[in-house]
Amino acid sequence: MKLIIINGPNLNLLGKREPEIYGSASFDDFFKELQLQFKTIELSYYQSNIEGEIIDKLHEVGFDYDGVILNAAAYTHTSVGIGDAVKGIETPVVEVHISNIHAREEYRHKSYIAPNAKGVLFGFGLKGYELAIQSFL
Repeated sequence: MKLIIINGPNLNLLGKREPEIYGSASFDDFFKELQLQFKTIELSYYQSNIEGEIIDKLHEVGFDYDGVILNAAAYTHTSVGIGDAVKGIETPVVEVHISNIHAREEYRHKSYIAPNAKGVLFGFGLKGYELAIQSFL
C-alpha cells in the first residue's frame, strides 16, 4: 500500500508554533514514528507553504497512490483550487486537522476539501494522521 501525507502552510513549524494548539512535537519526528508503526505501508511525506505546489503534488500522486492524507491547513478554508484538485483525482483523500476546526474561528468551519474527501478527521491532534492511515487499511 502506498500512502502520502501532504501538509500545507505553516505545518513545517509544528513543535514551535502555538504548542498549546498544535503540540510540541515536530512533524519530522512524528513521521518517523508513523513509519515505524506502519512498516508494511510505503509512506511518504510532503509539505509546502505554496498553494500551487500542493495542487501539483495532488496531481502527481492522484492516480498512482492508494491514498492521500491531506492537511491543507489554512488553505482548507480558502482554496477552491485545492478542493478542485481533490475532486479531479482518483486517489481517495482523507482530510486531517490537528485542532478542532469547529472550536476555532468561524471562517475555519468551512472546508473546500471535505465535499470531495473520503472522510475528515479533526481535533485528535497528531493522532488524526494515524487514524487516517488506519482508514485505508
